Amino acid sequence: MRGENQKLKLLYLAKIMQEQTDDTHALTMPQIIDELAKYGVDAQRKSVYDDLDALDFFGIEIIKYKEGFRTYYHCGNRDFEIAELKILVDAIQSSKFISAKKTEELIKKLEKSLSIYDAKLLSREVKVAGRVKNMDESIYYTIDAIQTALSTDMSISFRYFNWNVKGEKEYRRDGAFYDVSPWALHFDDERYYLIGYDNEKQQMRHFRVDKMREVDVTSKKRQGKAEYGKKDKAKYNEQFFRMYDGKIETVTLRCKNKMANVIIDQFGTEVKLIPADDEHFTVKVEVAVSSQFLSWVIALEGNAKIIAPESVKEDMQSLLSKTYIE
Repeated sequence: MRGENQKLKLLYLAKIMQEQTDDTHALTMPQIIDELAKYGVDAQRKSVYDDLDALDFFGIEIIKYKEGFRTYYHCGNRDFEIAELKILVDAIQSSKFISAKKTEELIKKLEKSLSIYDAKLLSREVKVAGRVKNMDESIYYTIDAIQTALSTDMSISFRYFNWNVKGEKEYRRDGAFYDVSPWALHFDDERYYLIGYDNEKQQMRHFRVDKMREVDVTSKKRQGKAEYGKKDKAKYNEQFFRMYDGKIETVTLRCKNKMANVIIDQFGTEVKLIPADDEHFTVKVEVAVSSQFLSWVIALEGNAKIIAPESVKEDMQSLLSKTYIE
């Protein structure tokens, strides 16, 4: 009597080989036949040989080798190396905007790319100081809506909020919906931002995705293509500190030589570091001048100073003159 799942034989064989074998774990032919039997599949050696060849031809690499009188079979190449998946898992576990529940779900999905043995290596706990998981999972539906709008060339509507001192949402524009043409999703400082064209104000803006609510894809075509096309995308991302708005300025910094790594890490390898004397260099950077940028300079503790333009120096003086301690 043939097994009840004979038609699924090749699929179950692929599942067995991918889940139970890897570079350090293999199965003999009798073991493979026994595993197929657990799925209600009756198999003969000759047919399994042919099926393994079919899997290998399809792209699921099957490697066989002999030890003594026994022949062993295991899966070879996979879509991801274990080291690559470890990096992805660490990134997921340390991300603020991914909830604990979604973190577990994503890791389980990644584990399916590995054997049951290698999957255990991904189940370790990763604790990163200062990281807080966002328990609101609406961000996933927001990103899905944005991606739909991007692929269909449509605008979106949404409400946008800030937190007040009571920990409550306060919607901007008195709760009115924003009408925005989405052009890109940007990830910065562990948060997603939407770069879009405000159809009402007719200007490019960016919005924190986790602060968008009631996102809906509208029937209106996107606007602002020419405005978005004018921007150097890589430079646009570099100019904004924590995605805070500000007037784009070319700012000249005078830095101590030991700041070279810091400047290049922040602004990229294309910036020109010009020696000023034996201990200092100057550099011109194009940035959105915001309190975030000025605070970043302050945090360098005098190792970098703004020397031009005068308007930005005045902004710095104004910020420094404010009292932060009562």
